[in-house]
Amino acid sequence: MATDTKTDDREAGLPPTPLNACMLQAFEWYVPADQKHWKRLAKVVPGLSSIGVSNIWIPPACKAASPQGNGYDIYDIYDLGEFDQKGTTATKWGSKPDLIALRDIANEHSVGIYFDVVLNHKAGADHTERCKVVEVDPNDRTRHVSDPYEIDGWFGFEFEGRGGQYSEMKYHWEHFSGTDYNNENGKKAIYAVDGKTWSSAVDTSEKGNFDYLMFADVDFSHPQVQEDVKNWGVWVSKELNLSGMRFDAARHFSERFLKDFIHHLDENVPQNWFFVGEWWQDSAENMHKYLESMDHKFSLFDAPLFYNFCEISTNERADLRKMFDGALVQTMPVNAVTVVGNHDTQVGQASFVKMEGWMKALAYAVILLRIDGYPCVFYGDIFGIKNPDNEEGPASDGKIPVMMAARKFYSYGTQDDYWDEPNCVGWVRKGTHDKSYGLAAVLSNAEPGTKRMNVGPEHKGEVWTDVLGWEQSEVVIDDEGWGSFTCPGTSCAIWVNKDAPGRDQLNNFDANIYEE
Repeated sequence: MATDTKTDDREAGLPPTPLNACMLQAFEWYVPADQKHWKRLAKVVPGLSSIGVSNIWIPPACKAASPQGNGYDIYDIYDLGEFDQKGTTATKWGSKPDLIALRDIANEHSVGIYFDVVLNHKAGADHTERCKVVEVDPNDRTRHVSDPYEIDGWFGFEFEGRGGQYSEMKYHWEHFSGTDYNNENGKKAIYAVDGKTWSSAVDTSEKGNFDYLMFADVDFSHPQVQEDVKNWGVWVSKELNLSGMRFDAARHFSERFLKDFIHHLDENVPQNWFFVGEWWQDSAENMHKYLESMDHKFSLFDAPLFYNFCEISTNERADLRKMFDGALVQTMPVNAVTVVGNHDTQVGQASFVKMEGWMKALAYAVILLRIDGYPCVFYGDIFGIKNPDNEEGPASDGKIPVMMAARKFYSYGTQDDYWDEPNCVGWVRKGTHDKSYGLAAVLSNAEPGTKRMNVGPEHKGEVWTDVLGWEQSEVVIDDEGWGSFTCPGTSCAIWVNKDAPGRDQLNNFDANIYEE
């Protein structure tokens, strides 16, 4: 056991070290459309809490355009599976009572809920409306390619099944800035509503202006839209006791409105909010500009880091020391949510990029056990992927929950890097006054590797072992705190004192979420 050399710190009245935060994206694209997902999550929340999950990002819980819709084809923001609309009462994920039950068990276990907010567009309109538009160049949306003319557009949203409960707002053509389908003749194009301009407070680095993404594009310059959506934000936050929000398609709708939306939430539901946006690009330059414009009170998913992981995994003997090059976590670590994958990067999805399976263990070790960034673990890597054409089991031999637990128990304090070889890197976390056990991590993308690293003389004589069980040897820490830590080829190892508290809990998580 570690000798206690930090008693003076405790006697000096240092506060307890906060537990590391860890987010779980609590869904994957192919979760069965059986309306049981909220129940499955409620069942597993206690176990997730035990391995260090502090917040879960739930999928869009609003009524979709179809019973099988994941919610990105959003129809009614005020219907959380409560009203008979679009052929169903419950959403794909479950009923509102089931969602409330999930909320309650999450609160009971101090697990926050982040809501996946889809504001850019609406889908599944109840009827078409005549509207004058102009066609625009799909590669340069600022360039008109037709004179104004009328189309039959899917712009009419009545929400009759809800009957005005929670909001009496109806949406019509004047509440939108564009669409992509003329029902009169079946022509697909990008149509801008005549007399309107795309928002200038969006990403303009692609397609001239990237306001339009899909379906009926919501116009956030319209005062009725602004009022309705801001009121919804307060309503849903109170309804589900939210801790934060993930904003879908942040590149594509008004940054000015989003700042107003967040300010309105702060005023009406004051708390320590967490906000993260989807800005999925392989360069951090535009992310930096966006975060600066949001006054840094916002986070983004670190897509450049994800792409670096993918690049390393598919290039033999790539230099591991370059994995942070151009990554958001390297330049703005407080604003970076680090990921190894998500629902959009799965096989068959729009942002799929190949990452070799062996790399996932290394990537998760990096985002979970290093000091910078807020890690987001992907549901599919813990519970498997239910894609009927490409079903997969849990990633990394089911060891990701073990890494998450190692983060909860041991990954604290200063970080010493041993970053001296291109194909084998390591680091040590030294612990804190009250979480003093620390850990040593070793990663290799080639042959088996060894790193001689110093964990501190206070650990002399301790026997350390790999919590993952992939290395079977033991390391005895010498009098000066040094040990020679190994890892298998194209793999990793996470070394901790074999007698450290929590070792008996690292393998207790049950990932059989689909068992009845």
